[in-house]
Amino acid sequence: MAESTITAKGQTTVPADIRALMHAEPGTRLVWSAMPDGTVIVRAKSRSILDMAGMVKAQKDRRVDIDDMNPWR
Repeated sequence: MAESTITAKGQTTVPADIRALMHAEPGTRLVWSAMPDGTVIVRAKSRSILDMAGMVKAQKDRRVDIDDMNPWR
């Protein structure tokens, strides 16, 4: 288990083994999420949602009726 200390200014150093696992380099932005149970999740924000544009290709000649998309109605 890796540990770090929070300074009086609220800063901390991410341990080297954690940075390696996250592929974090200088300038990498971290996203902090606090869960209701008190758990904190930290992710490296390495990609923008815009980087994913065009990753999923639509199948040609495949259409779905609205009734098929909303089976609960």
